[in-house]
Amino acid sequence: MLTQDSLQFLDDLKANNNRDWFIANKKRYDIFKADYHQMVARFLEAMKPLDPSLGMLEVKNCTFRINRDIRFSKDKSPYKSHIGVWLSSGAKGNNRAGYYVHIERGASFIAGGFYAPLPDDLKKVRKEIAFFHEDLEAILDDKKFKKEFGTFARNEKTALKNPPRGYDKEHPAVELLKLKSFEVMQQFDINEITQENFVQEKVKKLLLLKPLNEFMNRALEVDENF
Repeated sequence: MLTQDSLQFLDDLKANNNRDWFIANKKRYDIFKADYHQMVARFLEAMKPLDPSLGMLEVKNCTFRINRDIRFSKDKSPYKSHIGVWLSSGAKGNNRAGYYVHIERGASFIAGGFYAPLPDDLKKVRKEIAFFHEDLEAILDDKKFKKEFGTFARNEKTALKNPPRGYDKEHPAVELLKLKSFEVMQQFDINEITQENFVQEKVKKLLLLKPLNEFMNRALEVDENF
């Protein structure tokens, strides 16, 4: 959980996204940061016993800097007015499937899966799907999974119109093979985050994503020379 003061800090930062305001409110930021890190610690405490792949993670592996990278962005606002929690065996900087919690006014969500794999990783995932699509289909068809997360998002950015090169259009999993990103999500109201049971309730739902993450990550561990 986060406090109402932390949520108010994010709202005020969004309305005053400039360096002078941030410096003037540095003490508020320090309190917010401690609150943020404490929440991440609670997620780790709850998730680690249930997903051993997260065992080596520390809070610093799962948080994000508040400074925005504005080098290639038209939006030159220097700070993020949202926060994220990333739990993955690959940690930050390593492309792996994992669990994500996004906290932003009007756009909060939990998610999981493999977001926008790099080309070599995408080839491995497609190969895994081609040979073991029944495993993935069973995960996606699970009643609890389907109720909470539906299925993969599909749009021009996340899916091909035609089968990828080397795959037959008659392949039984051709629609899955067309995907370029493999994530699912569920939105929630940001006010839930101040409730005492917030972490526990979100962990219950995130764990439904564990089989999906394991399927994606096992694809990356395959020896291409085998």
